[in-house]
Amino acid sequence: MERVEHDLSAAEWTALKGAWGGCAYCGSTGVALQKDCVQALSRGGRYTLDNIVPACGSCNASKCNAEVTGWLRRKRLDERAFLLRHVEVNAELALRFGDPAVPESLEHDEERVGGEGDDAHVPGANRT
Repeated sequence: MERVEHDLSAAEWTALKGAWGGCAYCGSTGVALQKDCVQALSRGGRYTLDNIVPACGSCNASKCNAEVTGWLRRKRLDERAFLLRHVEVNAELALRFGDPAVPESLEHDEERVGGEGDDAHVPGANRT
């Protein structure tokens, strides 16, 4: 197998856990979180800031190396909410950690998909 780039730092992992506020998939809080690759290493994913999410042990074991959207559908989890939140978290942390691949149209995307107040059902979303 080709050598895979593993560049997730401890600071990035801490920031990811804080940004999600629990399991990225089911929203569980108060449980130990594990690093899960959204795109599995066996499917060409990398162990990087934009491909890792915090997952509870149950979700991590269940997902294994499955394709994330198909797995979310099978588990009857909110696929759209996860994908939107994943983009938001990635953009926020990319700015914080200096990743140049920040989507410039993030504000416009939010307007198109529902704007403010539409994230009450999103695991880890800030609810004020």
